[in-house]
Amino acid sequence: MAIASGSWVATVNHHANPHSFTSPTKPIFFLSQKPHNFHVCSSRCSMVLEEDEKKSPSPKEDKWPFFEPGPDDLNRVLSRFLRDPETRKLSSEFYEKAKENSELRTTKHLINYLVSSKNWDLLVSLCEDLREHKALPDAQTCSNLIRSCIRERKFRITHCLLSVFRSDKSLAVSASDAAMKGFNKLQMYSSTIQVFDRLKQSVGVEPSPGCYCRIMEAHEKTGDNQKVVELFQEFKSQRLSFLAKESGSIYTIVCSSLAQSGRAFEALEVLMEMKDKGIPESSELYSMLIRAFAESREVVITEKLFKEAGGKKLLKDPEMCLKVVLMYVREGTMERTLEVVAAMRKAELKVTDCILCAIVNGFSKQRGFAEAVKVYEWAMKQECEAGQVTYAIAINAYCRLEKYNKAEMLFDEMVKKGFDKCVVAYSNIMDMYGKTQRLSDAVKLMAKMKQRGCKPNIWIYNSLIDMHGRAKDLRRAEKIWKEMKRAKVLPDKVSYTSMISAYNRAKELERCVELYQEFRMNRGKIDRAMAGIMVGVFSKTSRIDELMRLLQDMKVEGTRLDARLYSSALNALRDAGLNSQIRWLQESFDAAQTSAPRYSNTKNTRTLS
Repeated sequence: MAIASGSWVATVNHHANPHSFTSPTKPIFFLSQKPHNFHVCSSRCSMVLEEDEKKSPSPKEDKWPFFEPGPDDLNRVLSRFLRDPETRKLSSEFYEKAKENSELRTTKHLINYLVSSKNWDLLVSLCEDLREHKALPDAQTCSNLIRSCIRERKFRITHCLLSVFRSDKSLAVSASDAAMKGFNKLQMYSSTIQVFDRLKQSVGVEPSPGCYCRIMEAHEKTGDNQKVVELFQEFKSQRLSFLAKESGSIYTIVCSSLAQSGRAFEALEVLMEMKDKGIPESSELYSMLIRAFAESREVVITEKLFKEAGGKKLLKDPEMCLKVVLMYVREGTMERTLEVVAAMRKAELKVTDCILCAIVNGFSKQRGFAEAVKVYEWAMKQECEAGQVTYAIAINAYCRLEKYNKAEMLFDEMVKKGFDKCVVAYSNIMDMYGKTQRLSDAVKLMAKMKQRGCKPNIWIYNSLIDMHGRAKDLRRAEKIWKEMKRAKVLPDKVSYTSMISAYNRAKELERCVELYQEFRMNRGKIDRAMAGIMVGVFSKTSRIDELMRLLQDMKVEGTRLDARLYSSALNALRDAGLNSQIRWLQESFDAAQTSAPRYSNTKNTRTLS
């Protein structure tokens, strides 16, 4: 035996199992009738007592040499061991010894220790002991144990524990609720359904509102909306307390299921029932209902619910506000979108970039670029923060209005905020440089794009090719053309038209023909812009056969000729003296023309005479 105080230290040694005690307040359970060594030391006393025994222990000596409590003391001693961190490791051995007592009552200390030490094998043994001795812990301990097992992915042990806890009606409900909640967090909805079904099969056990909330959530996530409605009706028939903390979640889930299945008006009736019973509404409930009615374009009901949610300070979902904005955009009532922004600012809800770009883009398409710019400037005064897409739309609007200085200032502001990889904004600025003939600035912007890790797209390349082509800088145009192909950016119709037009201005007609043939080999479809250039090229190079092939392709592809193109083609055939081809052109395209036929017929009559 050892005793310790502020100045005492005692040590007990027995064979190879020494035990030390340093706390004078903790009970001492290790009592040895035959100690080998007994040392007592004190700062106030230099006396040392030592007793040695020459007799060796018997081979059949009990393996519990220090602890021989009676049956009634086993639970008490085990509980004290589990409270003490220094002796907690010995708990499993004492527990095995304590199991020999038929009156064992396992305490929550053992369960907490086994969970903290992750001794899952012993927990399985504990399950069997709980079933055998019917020594069940309290509901809170059971729930914590279930949650810990699920958190550690010990699902077999979880189901084993649930089968034990179902023998007690109160524990069955609380443990099942904890299990279903844990499975839902892991998105194991089939396991949640399995736990609920087994709970329903238990005789005399009625699920709690929490259990109904978990199972309805599981069925909603799996898309079984009809089952959610059936469970809600069952919940109402059980006459459970509607003032339970889960009641609001239950009503929210059933409203969501009804809305997702296209039964928004039934969901609205559930909301009315919720108000009548005094159940507080949630922001999620209003958000779901408003989204459902906004998507079905029920403007009156949407506005009523939106104002009601704002009055109750339940506007907390920016995505729902986006749905309302999109509804107003589709309805053409653009001024109402600004009311949504004002309501969001009043509710201290952040106006997202998606909402801003939807509003600005809607105004630009329905009211013009001037109105779009005004709305953008108004939003900035409301302390709304623009994102990458909104910046790009506003820059495009300023460019279309030829307010190039503001467009460039806005672009610089956008880059400073970190939005330096928006290809659309770069394209608008590049196009602006082309219109203002700022070729050097366009080249510098291209270099900055690459430096910032933003890859140029087809619009950027087309703008650069067109700018260099108009400046008759064929070397730069050809360089950009090759760079575009190396970057594996496929040229489109605009690319080929710009290149052909550039070489046509430089009178390099053979290169025009090569590019046109390459375009046709890539299955490019002819438009009137390219046809107008190539008719002139084929006429100047006396390629009448290719001119006729071009006209035939245009007829097959349904490309209409304008008056200028019709006259150019007709004059080329007239100069070549191809009367049959002239008649074919008149029969094929004359009906589609407006001003050209009279002039063309006169020329043709003179030729035939």
